[in-house]
Amino acid sequence: MRLNCPCCGPRGVEEFTYRGDATVRRPAPDAAASDWVDYVYLRDNPAGWHRELWYHAAGCHAWLVVTRDTRTHEIADVARAVDIARQDRENAGS
Repeated sequence: MRLNCPCCGPRGVEEFTYRGDATVRRPAPDAAASDWVDYVYLRDNPAGWHRELWYHAAGCHAWLVVTRDTRTHEIADVARAVDIARQDRENAGS
């Protein structure tokens, strides 16, 4: 599998570290204990398209959001996580 890093170009997956589900959102500090339990311990195991966090450990050290089909490993999109976060903040403010 190859990831097309927005900073470095196409690279082998061995340069990257998978860091988890990119769709999970941290609860507010004063959230109920059950919300924190769900956040820490409960994760979906999707079959199909999914957004994941990857870290380019052997390259530019960028955090990336990879949209990948978990059944076929087909990559639809790779974007810098900082750009996705900025876009989410802008959309929330609209």
